[in-house]
Amino acid sequence: MNSSSKSNMNISTRSFLTAIAVIFVLMVAAYVLTLVIPGGSYARVDDGSGHMIVDVAGGFSFTEGGLPFWKWLLSPVLVLTAAGSGTLIAVIAFLLVIGGVFSALDRCGLMRHMLDKMVRRFGAVRYRLMAVVILFFMAMGSAIGSFEECVPLVPIVVALALQLGWDALTGVAMSLLAVGCGFAAGVCNPFTVGVAQQLAGLPMFSGAWLRLVSFIFIYGLLLLFVRAHAKKVERTLDSAVAQTEAQTDPKADRGLVLFCAILGFGIAVILCSGFIPALQDYTMIIVAVTFLAAGIVSCLACGMSGRELGKTFFAGVGGICPAVIMILMASSIKYTLEEAKVLDTILHGAVGMAETLPKWAVILFIYLIVLVMNFFIPSGSAKAFMLMPLIVPMAQIFGISAQLCVVAFAFGDGFSNVLYPTNPALLISLGLADVSYSDWFRWSWKFHALNLLLTSALLLFGLSVGY
Repeated sequence: MNSSSKSNMNISTRSFLTAIAVIFVLMVAAYVLTLVIPGGSYARVDDGSGHMIVDVAGGFSFTEGGLPFWKWLLSPVLVLTAAGSGTLIAVIAFLLVIGGVFSALDRCGLMRHMLDKMVRRFGAVRYRLMAVVILFFMAMGSAIGSFEECVPLVPIVVALALQLGWDALTGVAMSLLAVGCGFAAGVCNPFTVGVAQQLAGLPMFSGAWLRLVSFIFIYGLLLLFVRAHAKKVERTLDSAVAQTEAQTDPKADRGLVLFCAILGFGIAVILCSGFIPALQDYTMIIVAVTFLAAGIVSCLACGMSGRELGKTFFAGVGGICPAVIMILMASSIKYTLEEAKVLDTILHGAVGMAETLPKWAVILFIYLIVLVMNFFIPSGSAKAFMLMPLIVPMAQIFGISAQLCVVAFAFGDGFSNVLYPTNPALLISLGLADVSYSDWFRWSWKFHALNLLLTSALLLFGLSVGY
């Protein structure tokens, strides 16, 4: 595979078929669960902000569940009509815009020009660049809660990794895996830590010291893991590319400056969302509009005609359409279990099991509960409204602080986003990188196992010091 193959946004057939097969098996498994697990539901109340949260006082009750077979068959379409489908539709629209922009950037040669410049500038210190890139993506996830918004940058980092003599796995790890780890460390993540702390009655972003310590340790583990892999697969850079001066191309240089300036402005606005709550609901829209503007302006500056730009843009939209099928199928798993009313039953059983555990095991079990629920509900804020009203009172019975519960929640929500095949951002990124899900799982499970041990130790440390 050459580096240029990763400068566009087409989903490879192999990656697409692998992902579809995995998701279909999970869809079947979800339907089987609806046949063997009885329906049930927790009482819920409005929290005053329009969000429905579990009412612990109201309790849990069994109810009629199940799902007609025809409804399961049509679930990838019916999910678009379910409550909260607006976010799903926004993700799909966001993805199509990004696909069209990357197709145009590839056609006008701007991607290749940018990558050649970066290799010439950083080829001699590529492992330092790796450390900086990983830190940047972790900071984006941890400080402002970016995750899906970073998907447009994944193909760029993958292409850069290939140009620097590594492989596509290295590129995905430097970008998506890094942002997922930062999202989980959650130093100031408004979508997990912020929402969870509000639901637990804690000041927003309080108790940051343990999350900051976690960020440092996780960053060190990730950097060592990715660097070790890159050392195994690295190849010697072409000295003609790494050392010679690039040929002058005023139009391409002007287009690159405009692209970076507009994209940089968008990133700055996203960074401001960490301090301006009103922006937090619009970050995906901001990224999409910024990327669209950067792509159009830079391609026109490179000399591409408006007619060719439009034709190439819509060709890119068509090339990314297979990802929409993956997203709808993955989202249908949650839809199936919610319609059959078995998610609350699963959660009720898990909470009941925790009551029999020793104190030190309870915090780890809370971590496990969130890991399990994240398989079905990728949205961090949605899980917070579902889980925090249950796990905080349960933990406090054992003398475990609400603050530590928030850390366990953030850990359980974030890391598995880059492991579970039900997460749309992971499926899209792997497809764009031409990495099959099976290859990703075989490679990344070792990191996740080490990270699970590390984060479990951090939770037990927090318990021992009375955090």
